[in-house]
Amino acid sequence: MLTIKDKIGYGLGDAASNIIFQVAAAFMTFFYTDIYGISGTAAAAIILTVRIFDAITDPIMGGIADRTRTRHGTYRPYLLWLSIPFAVCGVVAFSSPELTGTAKVLFALISYALLMTVYTAINIPYSALGGVLTEDPHERLSVQSYRFMFAMLGNLLQAFFLFRLVGWLGGDDQQQGFQFAMLVLCAIAVLMFLACFALTRERVKPSQEAAGWRTIFSDLLRLFKNDQWVVVAAIAILLLVLVGIRVGVTGHYVKYYLNGDGTMIANYFTIGTIGALGGALATNYLDRYLKKKQIFLLGSSGMIIFHVLLYLAPADPIMLTFTVHALANFFQIMVVVLMFAMVVDTVDYGELKLGRRMMAMTFAGHLLAVKLGFAIGGAMVGLILDLSGYVPDTVQSESAMSAIRACFGLVPIACSVLLLLVYGFYRLTEDEMQSIRRRLQPAGDGADAYAT
Repeated sequence: MLTIKDKIGYGLGDAASNIIFQVAAAFMTFFYTDIYGISGTAAAAIILTVRIFDAITDPIMGGIADRTRTRHGTYRPYLLWLSIPFAVCGVVAFSSPELTGTAKVLFALISYALLMTVYTAINIPYSALGGVLTEDPHERLSVQSYRFMFAMLGNLLQAFFLFRLVGWLGGDDQQQGFQFAMLVLCAIAVLMFLACFALTRERVKPSQEAAGWRTIFSDLLRLFKNDQWVVVAAIAILLLVLVGIRVGVTGHYVKYYLNGDGTMIANYFTIGTIGALGGALATNYLDRYLKKKQIFLLGSSGMIIFHVLLYLAPADPIMLTFTVHALANFFQIMVVVLMFAMVVDTVDYGELKLGRRMMAMTFAGHLLAVKLGFAIGGAMVGLILDLSGYVPDTVQSESAMSAIRACFGLVPIACSVLLLLVYGFYRLTEDEMQSIRRRLQPAGDGADAYAT
């Protein structure tokens, strides 16, 4: 049985990740087009190029993490080793050196690639850590609920303070403001990563086979033989296309459709994050009374309903779109929490079906699906805006405004419907998982499955 300390400690790791990653997720396109000063097409090309590179680094990192053996455990040490490099890359990615032309684009590409590479190197072991804290199915969902509660708190922190820090620290110079704001936020993230390392403990021993240095590529191919992991990966891609396109266009939506400034953008993200925090809390509570399938259907249905309302919501009264935005995030995070709990279940299923337990590789493949979906969504924003005739810092044409609203509402509706269809292929119910764990249980009382 996990303690509150274990769950809070684990949650702090995702709070740290989200303080840095969500700034990139929410504002990278906006930063590139409106602050750094490159085109939407260039921004889209950078995002997609880095995601292609991720296709190489993610499985490599998964294989490396599964084979790591230290006195601190298999996955925890990466929180200690990489927290400061990740923070440094976060500051550099939002810096604006005096460059022009190709050099300007290359700097953006290299700094963003470094940020995402180090994010991969710290986030894959962190995600796998959640699978070795406990084997209890309800505790697994509870851990993931805490994870996303704290993830939303980290997101709330950056959403509330980012543009305020940009103004306080940069004044009229937004380029300097972004760099200094990221310096403050990244320092906070480092402290949270170190707290996560200190407060958690790996209880489930890795299999002895995983310690050998077998071919990492063969592990990745083996992963695709896990049909239930493939279903969850498809869900991840669809869900993150939804998140990527909506988050990527939020700054434009608030600035041009709601006629808001930087403070309103910050408030909009803050309200949405509060809604998501409520959804994570609700998921933890509903798990006591509902099956996972029922919670997933509830979350997906809520996503469809409130994205329809979000698309139809007028710019005035302003609180209407704020409220609907929060409710859309409330139901969306329910699906996110369940998705990550489902990933851990596919590890058990894969061990039974394929005879090999690959916790970090499974999460590496999942993170690749997540980043692929996010890249598609983020790139779609830049491309759609350029095709619609979007011009920064001016009154937008009717076609550009329609494109912004479509990105914010219509695409998420389509993704939500597809999520429901794909989920129909997922069959790892609570009863099925109990059966799988009984079949995997070693002879005797199973105590040797846990670290002392």
